[in-house]
Amino acid sequence: MDELDTAYEIVREYYEAVDVMVREDREGFARNYFADDAGLWLASVNGRIVGCIALRQLAHLARSGEIKRMYVRPEYRGKGISEALLKSLEDWASKHGCRTLYLDSKKDLIPAIRFYRRHGYQFCERYNENPQATIFMRKQLP
Repeated sequence: MDELDTAYEIVREYYEAVDVMVREDREGFARNYFADDAGLWLASVNGRIVGCIALRQLAHLARSGEIKRMYVRPEYRGKGISEALLKSLEDWASKHGCRTLYLDSKKDLIPAIRFYRRHGYQFCERYNENPQATIFMRKQLP
């Protein structure tokens, strides 16, 4: 299995876990997250992929990116994996000229919203047309 298939496999698990309605197929996923100005980070424990987070650029907002697909398998939560994934993404984004990170979520994903609030994300106005999203957040990077 190649890197794209490995990444897409855990993202498909994420889609099911949080009931994502707007899903990319494998080709759309590759276009969005395997581009020069995007990225995808995977977390592994003992060789098993246990989490992911992705970043894509927001063309309509200068020097801004969007966090997508943050997911850690339930049995690995509470072990600092989410923090490590987010830090890796933020560090990479900052080094590559991104000044603001955005994300969207659903109001029923309360642990995720609390997680982002603890890491400096603040509520903001709607910035996209995601029909499932009800919560919008952003963070200024140093």
